[in-house]
Amino acid sequence: MATKEEQIRQRVNALEQRFNDLLLGHSFAQQQLGFIKTFDSESDASLKQRTLLAVEQAAQSKRNQETSKQLQFRAKVSTNLHAVIDNAITAQLEDLDNLYCEVLGIQDAVPAMIDILAARAANISRLEPLVNDLSWLGRELVALVNLPQYRQERNTRAVKIDTPALALRYLGLDNLKLTVPTFAMRHWLPHSTEPFSLLKRKLRESAMTRAIAAHELAIAKEQNGFSAYIGALFMELGKVALARLYLRIFQQIWQRKVRLAREEGNKALHDALIGIEPDPLYLRNLFVERSMEVTRRLVEKMEFRYLPLNALLDDIALAEPYLHSDAAKTIVQASCFSQCLMLKEHQLIEADEQALWFKYVGLEEEHVKLLENANLTSLALKIDAN
Repeated sequence: MATKEEQIRQRVNALEQRFNDLLLGHSFAQQQLGFIKTFDSESDASLKQRTLLAVEQAAQSKRNQETSKQLQFRAKVSTNLHAVIDNAITAQLEDLDNLYCEVLGIQDAVPAMIDILAARAANISRLEPLVNDLSWLGRELVALVNLPQYRQERNTRAVKIDTPALALRYLGLDNLKLTVPTFAMRHWLPHSTEPFSLLKRKLRESAMTRAIAAHELAIAKEQNGFSAYIGALFMELGKVALARLYLRIFQQIWQRKVRLAREEGNKALHDALIGIEPDPLYLRNLFVERSMEVTRRLVEKMEFRYLPLNALLDDIALAEPYLHSDAAKTIVQASCFSQCLMLKEHQLIEADEQALWFKYVGLEEEHVKLLENANLTSLALKIDAN
């Protein structure tokens, strides 16, 4: 029989799994909880009110049997398809360079900029040549500083800043510590996550909410706010990589099998494949089982010199929260709070479950109140008027 501590850990694991379900869709999360969605319509009601003739009953029974057989065959085809997909994903996860450069498209200039920002000798001139190599980041920074609220702060004429170099100087190092990694994380998100239409937005929201919460907690505890922000933000990196990888490999293998079935004239297999879409349960399990390890390997490849992220993520991966260092505990607590926040927004967590989770990670009441009063949806940039 499981001990009380083991039972609590199992309940916390279930809540974390529920959050991963939510990333793939509210209805999927409800299904995993056992909710049954019912549909009431006048046509259904009227159909049930009349008695079916014997011939209709026989026809309906035959259709039900055929549908059942088709669904069973489709499930078998999907299982076989995902066995091939799983082997392909496992193989590609072994190729870290491909995952880093091709799947996510991480450019070396990004971790180099983040590392410079973490150094005591950080200065804008060291960042300029790097941001010039990242056209997408330059555009983001220029667009940011030209938002109406920041243009008005510069002077009454609201002069427009049109180069990344000027944007860097206007923002300053403190703001760049938040904006550069945030824009990088957004850039690495999948362009499309269909058929999981909200996955991209939820991954972005999850990363941002966790990172801002970690930053707020770290400052309150007199810890390194920048390190906490980056560590919390990049915790979602493994899920981003796995989502990109799964959706890409699914499409490649699925298209090849559809083409082969068509060329071979196998109509049953072709029809079954046409009805198969990416599986939320499979992707959820990828998130749960592999995302943390993928995150750790990707961050290790970034080779930070001034950010202790490798040790921090290794510490976070420990199963028991009381073994965490203070810095890791802050990120674990921020992660717990941000996940509860999203689950609560979708009515997927009860008050007693949240209380259990808060207690498990050691999130104290004063810090809960701090996070409840903080703006966890947008960066609090402090820009002095020039």
